[in-house]
Amino acid sequence: MTIYQKSIEAVFDEVDTSEKGLSKPEASDRLEEYGYNEIKEKEKASTLKLFLETFKDAMVIVLLVAAGVQIALGEIAESAIIFLVLLINAVISVVQTKKAENSLEALQDMSAPEANVLRDGTKMTLPSKELVPGDIVFLEAGDYVPADGRIIESGSLKVNEGMLTGESEAVEKGIETIREEAVLGDRHNMLFSSSLVVYGRGTFVVTGTAEQTEIGKIADMLSTAEQKQTPLQLKLNSFSKKLGIGILMLCILIFAVQAARIWFGDSNVDTTTALLNALMFSVAIAVAAIPEALQSIVTIVLSVGTNKMAKQHAIIRKLPAVETLGSTSIICTDKTGTLTQNKMTVTDLFIPGSSRDSLTDNPEDWSTSERLLVNIGVLCNDSYINKAGDPIGDPTEVALINFANAKNGDYEEIRNRYPRESELPFDSDRKLMSTVHEIDSIPMMLVKGGPDVIFERAGYVLIDGEERPLDGNMLQKFQDAYESFSEQALRGLAFGYRRLDSKDAAITHDDETDIVLTGLMAMMDPPREAVYGSIEESRKAGIRTVMITGDHKITAQAIAREIGLMQEGDIAVTGRELDDMTEEELEDKLESISVYARVSPENKIRIVRAWQRRDVITAMTGDGVNDAPALKQADIGIAMGSGTEVAKDSSAMILTDDNFVSIVNAVGVGRTVFDNIKKSIGYLFAGNLGAIIAILYAVTLNMPNPFTALQLLFINLVNDSLPAIALGMEKSEPDVMNRKPRDVDEGIFAGGTMKAVVTRGILIALAVIISFHTGLGSSVEIGVAMAFTTLILSRTLQTFAARSNTQTAFGAGFFHNRYVIGAVILGFALYGMTTLPLVREIFNIPPEFGIMEWLYATGLALLSVIMMEVMKVVQSRMSR
Repeated sequence: MTIYQKSIEAVFDEVDTSEKGLSKPEASDRLEEYGYNEIKEKEKASTLKLFLETFKDAMVIVLLVAAGVQIALGEIAESAIIFLVLLINAVISVVQTKKAENSLEALQDMSAPEANVLRDGTKMTLPSKELVPGDIVFLEAGDYVPADGRIIESGSLKVNEGMLTGESEAVEKGIETIREEAVLGDRHNMLFSSSLVVYGRGTFVVTGTAEQTEIGKIADMLSTAEQKQTPLQLKLNSFSKKLGIGILMLCILIFAVQAARIWFGDSNVDTTTALLNALMFSVAIAVAAIPEALQSIVTIVLSVGTNKMAKQHAIIRKLPAVETLGSTSIICTDKTGTLTQNKMTVTDLFIPGSSRDSLTDNPEDWSTSERLLVNIGVLCNDSYINKAGDPIGDPTEVALINFANAKNGDYEEIRNRYPRESELPFDSDRKLMSTVHEIDSIPMMLVKGGPDVIFERAGYVLIDGEERPLDGNMLQKFQDAYESFSEQALRGLAFGYRRLDSKDAAITHDDETDIVLTGLMAMMDPPREAVYGSIEESRKAGIRTVMITGDHKITAQAIAREIGLMQEGDIAVTGRELDDMTEEELEDKLESISVYARVSPENKIRIVRAWQRRDVITAMTGDGVNDAPALKQADIGIAMGSGTEVAKDSSAMILTDDNFVSIVNAVGVGRTVFDNIKKSIGYLFAGNLGAIIAILYAVTLNMPNPFTALQLLFINLVNDSLPAIALGMEKSEPDVMNRKPRDVDEGIFAGGTMKAVVTRGILIALAVIISFHTGLGSSVEIGVAMAFTTLILSRTLQTFAARSNTQTAFGAGFFHNRYVIGAVILGFALYGMTTLPLVREIFNIPPEFGIMEWLYATGLALLSVIMMEVMKVVQSRMSR
C-alpha cells in the first residue's frame, strides 16, 4: 500500500513521528540521513569541452587541415575566413546547449524558501531545505507546499497542482483514506512539493523530500531524458563524414597525378615550386568543394524561419526545431488552453417551466426565474474582475459573472443593488455555498452547489415566478437535465434560495434545507473556434493529433469528438489503464488511441517513446512541471507561453498564444524552411559539382588546370554565401501542407534534390568545358579566363533555377524574392571587379580577354541556366 492508501495513524508509524512532530535531535539525525530537501544538480560538461566537441565533424576537420596548409603556404586571408566561420558555428552550438541546461535550475527555483514546522511541540519557521520525513508542517492560503506529505488536518483546503497535473482548477483536499489505486491528480489526501495553496488551511506530515518528492522524480526524468538530434542534423552529420572523406581522397588523387607529371615531366621546371603550386591547387579544390559556410547558411535560414514563426505566435528557443517541425508526424497536445479556451463558459441552462436553454441579451425580457438564476450566480460568488480587466477567483465562479456580463446583466450593478449581509463559505464536505441578501425587500439565503446535494436539500421549485412543492416528477426532470449535461461532459451547478425572517438573522448549515430550486447551469471549457479547421488541415498534411490531458476521460472524449480529433474506431485510455498495459499491448493499440486522460509524467514520456520507436517525429505540448520530461524527450517540445519556466526551459518552442492553431501554422513554416535549406544545399553542391567535373576533365585529359587556386577561392567567396542565403527567403511551395511528413530516413538529397544537383552540375560543367576549349584556341590564359567567367556567372545565375525543383523562375514569381535578384546583381558586380585594370592581373585575366570573349563565356553561362529551366518544363509535362 502506498501512503495515500494508509490511515493517518499508519502514516505516523511509517515515518516514525506523531502529532507533536519531531524533536530537534531527531530532525538533526534525519537531516544527516536524508540530506537537504533540495534538488541536486547533475554535473555538466564544461564550456570548453562543448566548444571542442564542435570540431569533430569530418568536413570541419578537412577545412582545418586545408586552412593549416594555406597558412604554411602564406595564404593567411583565406585561412582566416575559414577559421572565423568555424568559430561562429562553434559559439552558436555551445550557446544552444547551455540554454538547454536551465530546466533543472528552474525547478530548484520553484521550491518554497521557508516552512512553518512543529518541532519539540513548538511551532517555528525553518528554511524548507531543512525539512525531513516526519516533520509536521502548517499551511495557509498563499503558501507553496515545501515537500510531499499526507494531510492530517484540512480546513476547506484547496491547492493548485497545475504544475504537476496540467489542470488549472484548484483541487479540494481532505484527510479521508483512499482505498483504491489513484492517479496523482486524484490523491486528495496528499500534498505535493511546489504546489500552491489557494484557499483554506491545512496541516500535513512530510513523507518525501528532495528526490523522493514527485517534483524530484520529474527532475530525475529531466536529467535522463534523451536529447534528440533533428533529422537534418543527422543527415548533415552523415553526409559531412562521407563528403569529407570523399573530397580528401579526391584532393590526394589530383595532387598525386599532378605531382607525378611534374616529377617525370620537363626537367627544366622548378620542381619545388611546381609541387607547391600543385599542393595549393589541391587545397583550393578542397576549400572550393566543401561549402564551409554551409552550417552558417543553415543557421541563417533557420533564423529566418524563427522570425516568420514569431509572427504566428511561435517563439523558437532552439534553432533546429524549425526544421524538425516540418518533419512532424505526431502532435501530442494538451487539452486545456491549447485545444480549448482555458476559460469556463456557461453553455446551457435548465429552468423549470421554460422552453429556452439560453437567455436573450436584453435583461428586460428575462422571466422571474431567469433573472433570479442570474442573480444567484453573481451574488453567491466570490470571484471578481480587477481594474486591469483580469478575472480573479475560481474559474467556475468567473464563468458565472462572465455569463451575466455577456447577457448585459452587469455583475457589479447586481452586487451593488443587493449587497451581501452574511455567508456560509463553500467547503468540500457540504459542497455548497450560501449567502444572505435582501432582494426586492425580501430577505433571502441564496444557495449554489453540486446538483446532487441541492436536490437532496430542496423542498420547493420556482416555476413561472411561483413557489411550488417539489414532487417526484419535477425532481426527475432536474435529474434528467443534470444527467444530460454530464453525458455531454458539461459541469453542472444547481441554484436555489430560501426565504428568511430577517436579513440580519445568523444562518448555520442547518438552515440549508427546504431550498427552492431555481434552475441549473452547465458549463465547459469550450474548444477554440479555429481548432476545428486546424485539426482537419493537419490531417490532410499527414499529421496525427493525440490528446494527452490530466482531465477526466469523459470530458476529454467529448472535446476530442467535437473538434474531430477522435475518428471512428479511435479509443481513449486513462493513465491507470496505460500503466496496466505491457509494451506489446501499447504497441498494438497505439494507432487507435487518440485520447489519454488522467496521465502522469511517466505516462507522457512512455507515450512519446512509443511513437518514437516507430521512427516518427513526435511533437509534445505542455505547460506544467509535470510536462517537462516529456517536452525534453520529444523530438520537439512545445511549451505554452502561460506555462511554468521549467516547461519553457525544457522546450524547443514556445507558443505565445497557447493555441493549437499556431502549431499547425508553424509546421507549414517548418516545411518551407526545410525546403529552402534543401534549395540552398542543392544550389551549393550543383555549383561545386560543375567545378569538380571541369577540373577532373582537364586532369584526366592532361590539359592545363582550367582555374587558378585564387580563382577557385574567389568563386567560393562569391557563390557560397549570399545566393544560398537568398534562397532561404523563398516563399512556400504550393503543395507544402498537402504532402505527407518526410520519412526520417529520407536523405537531404531526396525528393528530387539529387537529380537537380546532378543535372545542374553537369550543365554548368558542360558550359565551362566548352568555354575552356574555346579559349584554349587562342591561349591557355584566355582559356582559363573564359572558364573562370563561365563558372562564376553560371553559378550566380543558377540561383534562379534553384528557387524550385518543379517551378520555373517565372512560375515561382520572378520578382517575388528580391533577395535572389540582389544576390545575382551583387555576384555580377563582384565578378566585374576582377576585370578592372590591375585587378585582372591578380586573377590571371589577360589583356586579350575582351568583350567578345566575355559575351561568349557569359552566353554559355546563361544557356546552361536556360537549359535547367527547360528541363523542368519538360519533366512537368511528362509527369502529367
